[in-house]
Amino acid sequence: MLRTSMELGGNAPFLVFDDADVEAAVAGAMQAKFRNVGQACTAANRFLVHESVAADVTARLVAQVEALRVGPGDREGTTIGPLVDARAVERITALVDDAVAAGARVLTSRDLPDDLPPGGSYLAPAVVVDVPAHAAILREEIFGPVVTIQTFADEDEAVALANGTEFGLVSYAYTRDLARAQRLVERLETGMTGINVGVVSNAAAPFGGVKASGLGREGGSEGLEEYQSVKYALTPA
Repeated sequence: MLRTSMELGGNAPFLVFDDADVEAAVAGAMQAKFRNVGQACTAANRFLVHESVAADVTARLVAQVEALRVGPGDREGTTIGPLVDARAVERITALVDDAVAAGARVLTSRDLPDDLPPGGSYLAPAVVVDVPAHAAILREEIFGPVVTIQTFADEDEAVALANGTEFGLVSYAYTRDLARAQRLVERLETGMTGINVGVVSNAAAPFGGVKASGLGREGGSEGLEEYQSVKYALTPA
């Protein structure tokens, strides 16, 4: 029998509380969502924002997303490149279209620049709000440059929304309250949690998830232990 260690994707929540540094939270959000065009298992998918700061966070995020420049990586001024293939574009477009058909709104332009070279798998980055809870875009790993924003009234609701997925790889939270941060580390059902940061990956730290996101760890001493077995030996006293 072979022991396995598996990383099977995620659906990361990104929580912004009412006491958060909004500017830092938006900067972290851009890192967590748009690095590698959102094609990362640790990319934030579901942005959960306290209702008292939701308008501010949304406006700032929309401005940042609209400032992104889609294009080939070797073109000067490009800040967001193509997706892996045309199927990825079709799949993500279908998720957004499905959400819109169910009542969601896209706050950013879905149009691409006219001067893109032919054959590239480009997709305009998008911010989507008013997404119904049953929408597929909230359940599936987006793996692309699309942000969904939901609001919450209190910590309990935020945690319930964050944990409302079969995945549990990573979560992010922005708050100035250290006691709350500790509670979130304990309550969020993920293998990793970033507090006031937009990137958690670190070769010296254990990387991995819970629930349908897999089992085992890579990185750090915990990663080495995946290749080892404990052996107990006893001799007479």
